[in-house]
Amino acid sequence: MRILLLYASAGGGHKRAAQAMEAYFREHLPGAEVRVEDALRHVGRAVNALCCDGYKFSAKHAPQIFGTLYRSTNRDTKFAALLPRVNGMLARKLLPLIEEFRPDVILDTYHFAGQMVSRLKEKGLVSAPLVNVVTDYGPHMAWLAPEVDAYVVAEDGLRDAFVRMGAPKEKIHTFGIPIFEAFYQEEDRASLLRGMNLSPELPTVLIMAGSFGVKNILRVYRDISTLGTAFQVIVITGKNKTLYKAFQKELPNSSKPTHLVEFTTEVQKYMHASDLLITKPGGLTVSEALASGLPMAVFDAIPGQEEDNAQFLQAHGMGVRLKSGASCAFMVRSLLQDPRRLADMRAACKAFDKSDCCQNILSLLQELTNGKREST
Repeated sequence: MRILLLYASAGGGHKRAAQAMEAYFREHLPGAEVRVEDALRHVGRAVNALCCDGYKFSAKHAPQIFGTLYRSTNRDTKFAALLPRVNGMLARKLLPLIEEFRPDVILDTYHFAGQMVSRLKEKGLVSAPLVNVVTDYGPHMAWLAPEVDAYVVAEDGLRDAFVRMGAPKEKIHTFGIPIFEAFYQEEDRASLLRGMNLSPELPTVLIMAGSFGVKNILRVYRDISTLGTAFQVIVITGKNKTLYKAFQKELPNSSKPTHLVEFTTEVQKYMHASDLLITKPGGLTVSEALASGLPMAVFDAIPGQEEDNAQFLQAHGMGVRLKSGASCAFMVRSLLQDPRRLADMRAACKAFDKSDCCQNILSLLQELTNGKREST
């Protein structure tokens, strides 16, 4: 089977979801040819910059404007109708990639890529089945397109929302959001903490959100560090070197034992070692934490998909919202001092079991392609 996975670099989650499926398919479908491509890079530099850099800039510097655009394109408006037409005009830019690779099936983790492939199918230029893999917990009309053969969504409520938007219910599969299998594999918490020179006896708070800014994350750290409650902290700054350096200066004056981590490919290790995650509610980070059974306290949700993700966590008892200052510290303290509530939140995360997500997606691909090359 020849599998083409399309993503875009508008945030890291679209790529991580594609890479998680790639890893699973390569392991469980011997002989398969799997290719992961940034769709917008094939469409053109200007479009890629507009969609990806524009998203990052607006999310960081003008979140309310981003939220307005998100909502206005999620209703039956002229502006919303314009996006599929624009993507349709750009669709031919993807054709050389598709013709060169000749995929048996195409999956996308970024809605505009799905709209483009759908348009190529409408024109009879592409015949491969198309699967849209939705990477957040809220519905958006941009995921819907006429020639999509299947939708993979996070959960039943999201399926119902897409049905109300007009998607055929029989095409929607509630498999979850694909993540790497390592997040589902339990590890010994005490051993992990000792390896970080932290105490297995203390509650552990993990802070992640390195891709957006410095001040807000430092503020959260300072707010919770004022608490008299005994706990320790793991901070992952990712590729944000400015944030990493800021924490290097901050930690000598901190009252809390803190393990500082720069970029890592072992996020699951730190999640499995922790009792509470403080983060922005991106779709993939949320999914990885849920798989790890890790309750969340989320902050700075961008109006739009991150708001949807935060509301999903709150509604299902898996997470809480943080505000700045004293209220942030109060919420974290109340959670750390209430082991029963944290245990209930952890149980809710564990109950949301999507560990068969990639396996179910693979079975779906085999159905759509008439069972080409059975998996092990």
